[in-house]
Amino acid sequence: MSNRDRSRELYRRACEVMPAGVNSPVRAFRSVGGDPLFYERGVGCHIIDADGNRFIDYIGSWGPLILGHADPDVVEAVATTAASGLSFGAPCRQEVELAELVTSAVPHLEMVRFVSSGTEAVMSAVRLARGATGRDTVVKFSGCYHGHADHLLVSGGSGLATFGTPSSAGVPESFAAHTAVLPLDDEEAFLNLMEERGGEIAAVIIEGVPANSGLLVQRPEYMRLMREQCTSYGALLILDEVITGFRLGSNGAAGHYGIEPDLATYGKVIGGGMPVGAYGGRRELMEQLAPLGPVYQAGTLSGNPVAMAAGAATLRRLLADGGAAYAELDTLGQLLQSGFQEVLSRLGIEWSVVRAGSILWLALQEGDPPLRFENSRPESAETYAALHGALLDRGVSLAPSAYEVMFVSLAHNPGVIDETVEAFAGAVEAIV
Repeated sequence: MSNRDRSRELYRRACEVMPAGVNSPVRAFRSVGGDPLFYERGVGCHIIDADGNRFIDYIGSWGPLILGHADPDVVEAVATTAASGLSFGAPCRQEVELAELVTSAVPHLEMVRFVSSGTEAVMSAVRLARGATGRDTVVKFSGCYHGHADHLLVSGGSGLATFGTPSSAGVPESFAAHTAVLPLDDEEAFLNLMEERGGEIAAVIIEGVPANSGLLVQRPEYMRLMREQCTSYGALLILDEVITGFRLGSNGAAGHYGIEPDLATYGKVIGGGMPVGAYGGRRELMEQLAPLGPVYQAGTLSGNPVAMAAGAATLRRLLADGGAAYAELDTLGQLLQSGFQEVLSRLGIEWSVVRAGSILWLALQEGDPPLRFENSRPESAETYAALHGALLDRGVSLAPSAYEVMFVSLAHNPGVIDETVEAFAGAVEAIV
């Protein structure tokens, strides 16, 4: 086991001044055991911790680093822009350039507004949907995560379609009462809710590919039914592309399923590693926003020039040569998936390796991979905790949660994939 003394000391100090020593819960390693690593540096597809240990990284800052850590083009864009000012709280050229890149690449985005996080993007899109429709009710799906806005921190009850209860302390029940929660991959439950309450529903929101409770790739037919029903009842379909936007391709999950949402939310990749979110849609909807319309939303750091420059540098690379980067990412994802599957087959282990482009998830249970979070088996989390530790000991860093996904970047290459598969084989043999 590599030396981690400096990380442990930093964690001890952090726990004195920050709740659980972290600024986002999953980072505390509570799901996998042990103490969190403190990172000092990222280079390409590797991270180096405070003790100098080097790991192949499949977290990628939870998805945005699709070009890898400290990509030279992104770093240059950030440094050049920062030299002229870190923030203006006023319009700047960089936000126009990024908006043009985003709207030209995504057919259903006629206008876009930038914010500072995916949570803020979703919160704002839901408010816009309510304002545009004059309705209050929002439908979400169990296992989908849309940030930590109060009205979406809601879990379902025992029925097929329930008006939710808060899943976090501090969320008033009156907020949750306006959110209906459905199971994923259940056409009957969805159709029944729309028939009963379709005229009250402002928006149906779903992750492009649910990726915070495992990688729950939905059937295209199910997504198209959702589009049809929203149109029929005058509800807006919001596609949360915070993870999938510009990750699955230039048109994200919308392109994958062949649907057009009314509104879409973005984060992660469009910031190139900087804090950026965005939401957008048809012109007549977006013009409901202040100062043109009655729906208010604002932000001091929205359209921050440094963050906009990082995002634009990232998208230019991804969209160059007709989007050839996405074919490369898909090939790397396939190599990793097939490598893992070969190891599991050789060892006679019936786990699944689920993939959507360059996003992968290890479903550590027998049988078909789940399409709903409710079908994930709790004991798989214990297996994952052991696997996570064994992989860290072999120089591979995965997310510290059994239900989070892996991200492949353009900085990974076939040689690194081979190293990862070899480490995976050793780790699996050590824990089974």
